[in-house]
Amino acid sequence: MASKNRRVGFLLGLLPLIIILFIVNRRQRLTEPAADLILINGKIVTVDDRAPAASWLAVRGDRIAALGTEPAGYKRYVGDATKVIELGGALTVPGLIESHGHFTGLGQSKTVLDLTTARSWDDIVAQVAAAVAAAKPGDWIMGRGWHQEKWDRAPEPNIDGLPVHTALSRVSPANPVLLEHASGHSALANAKAMELSKITRATTDPEGGQIVRDAKGEPIGAFIETAQGLLRYEAGHFTPDEAAARTRRLVELAARECLVHGVTTFHDAGAMFGTVEIYKKMAEEGALPVRLYVMLSADSKTLAERAAGYPLVGAVDNHLTVRTIKRLMDGALGAHGAWLLESYADLPPGALNPAGLNTESLEEMRATAAFAIERGFQLSTHAIGDRGNRETLDIYEAAMKAHPDKTDLRWRVEHAQHLAPADIPRFHALGVIPAMQAVHCTSDAPWVLKRLGEKRAGEGAYVWRKLMDAGSIIPNGTDVPVEPIAPMSCFFAAVTRKLKDGSLFYPDQKMTREEALRSYTINGAYAGFEETIKGSLTPGKLADITVLSRDILTCPEDDIPGTEVLYTIVGGKVLYQR
Repeated sequence: MASKNRRVGFLLGLLPLIIILFIVNRRQRLTEPAADLILINGKIVTVDDRAPAASWLAVRGDRIAALGTEPAGYKRYVGDATKVIELGGALTVPGLIESHGHFTGLGQSKTVLDLTTARSWDDIVAQVAAAVAAAKPGDWIMGRGWHQEKWDRAPEPNIDGLPVHTALSRVSPANPVLLEHASGHSALANAKAMELSKITRATTDPEGGQIVRDAKGEPIGAFIETAQGLLRYEAGHFTPDEAAARTRRLVELAARECLVHGVTTFHDAGAMFGTVEIYKKMAEEGALPVRLYVMLSADSKTLAERAAGYPLVGAVDNHLTVRTIKRLMDGALGAHGAWLLESYADLPPGALNPAGLNTESLEEMRATAAFAIERGFQLSTHAIGDRGNRETLDIYEAAMKAHPDKTDLRWRVEHAQHLAPADIPRFHALGVIPAMQAVHCTSDAPWVLKRLGEKRAGEGAYVWRKLMDAGSIIPNGTDVPVEPIAPMSCFFAAVTRKLKDGSLFYPDQKMTREEALRSYTINGAYAGFEETIKGSLTPGKLADITVLSRDILTCPEDDIPGTEVLYTIVGGKVLYQR
C-alpha cells in the first residue's frame, strides 16, 4: 500500500512538470499565428522561380501564409482549429485558370442533347427523335456538339457536307429543333424552327453570315455565323424572372464542372450586361464559388450607353472582375467562317464565301478599339483566320499609335489559330496576348490540312512554339463548351500534339510540360492583370490550389489525360474533394 502511495505521489509530483513542458513545447511549436489549412507531404510546384518547390503549404484566411521544404516546418502553424490535409505525395499546383471559355454555355451544355459522340447525321436524327418522344408538342429540342468532319460518312442529301433538314423535320414535325455546331459558329434547324423564326427563301443573308441554300434557293436548315441570330429560340417564352432563374441554374452547373476539373478562375469570353449583373448578385450572396474574369459582349453603341460603373476589378473578395470587351472579327475554321488571306483549299469553285467571313465591320471594330483604349478596358478579339488576325493586329496597332501614353494594355487575340508568318512577331512587338487553346489543335488537325493545304498549315497553324520563341506569353484553355472543360486533355495536347490515331501534328510546335503548366496558371493570371494575386503558390497570394492524382510533369505522357483532380481549393476553402 505504501509503495502504491509513493507511486501516486511521484506521478502527482511530475504533473506540474508535464504541464510546463506541454506549454513550452506548444509555444515552441506554434511560433506563428495558427493557419486555417495546411497541406503536407506533397510535391508542391509553385510556379514561382524564387522558391519553385515545397513539401507543405499553410493557408490563413484566403491567402497563402507560408510554404516550406523542411519536414516538420509546418508544425509551427498548427493550432487547435487548423485543418491538416495529408497529400501522400500528390502533385499540388496553383489553381488552374481557364483562360477562354463560355461560362453559361458550359452550364447550358449540361441541359441539352450532347451531339459530340455522334458518328453520323443519322445518329443525330435518332437522338432528336428520342428527345421528341419524351417532349410535349411545341417544346424546343436543343443540342450542341455536332461536327460534320467527324462523321463517318457524308449525309444524304447535303450541300457542301451540311445536311438538308428533311430527315430531321420528319421526326420532329411539332417541335422546333436547334442544334449548334461544336464550334458554336453554325447551327442546324428543322422546318418548325424556321417556320417560327419566319425564315423563307426570301430571307436575306445578314452581314457576316450565310443561310445555306439548295440549288433552288431554299434554306436547307444550316445557318453560318451571324445567320444563327435569325433563329428565334424560345422568343418570348421566359418572363424576366424566369430568365434570371434559368441563368442562375446555368451558373451553378458551370461552377460545379469547374471545381470538378480543378479550375479556380474562369475567363468568360463574352457575357451580356444582364448576365454580368446576375454574376455580381450571386457573388455577393456567396453563391459564386469560382472566380470569374468577364469579357463584355457588346458593340460600341451599347458600351457607350451601359458601361458606366465598369471596368470592375476584384469585386466581392476577388470573385468578379469585368474589365474586358470581347468582339468577333471572323468565324471558325471548321465552319469555313474563319477569314483567310486566300481561299479555302476545300471549297468548290464559285463558293459563296471562298475566303470565309468578316463577322464585324472593320469600322465597328475600330470604334470599339477607340472606346476601349480611352476608357481603360482591355480588348479581346476573336480571330482565327490569318486575315482575321492581320486585320485585328492592324486595328490594335493604329489605336496604340494614336494613344502612345497608354501602356501595358495587354490586349488579346482569342484563338489566333492560323497566322501569316509575317504576323507572328507582331504579337510580342505590340504587347498583344495570343490566348490560345491547345486542345483545338489536336481536335481540329484531321481536317485542318483540307481547309488550308499543307503549306499554309505548316507555316502558321497553331504555332505556339513560334509565338513563344518570338516572346509571346500564351494563356491556355478549352473554349468550353466547344471542347470539354478538361484541363488535362488540353495539357496533353500542348505537350504532345498527338492525335487519336497516334500521329503528331507539327510536333516542332509543342510546349514543354513546364511551359504548359505556366500556360494554365501564371500566364492566365497575367492575361487578366492578376499575376500579383494568383497564378503561383506564393505567400500573400490567394490560396487557389489544385491537387492532382498524377505528377503530370514526370508521368508517362499517355497517362496525362487520365489524371484526376483530388482537391480544388478556392480562397483556402476546399470546394471539391474526390
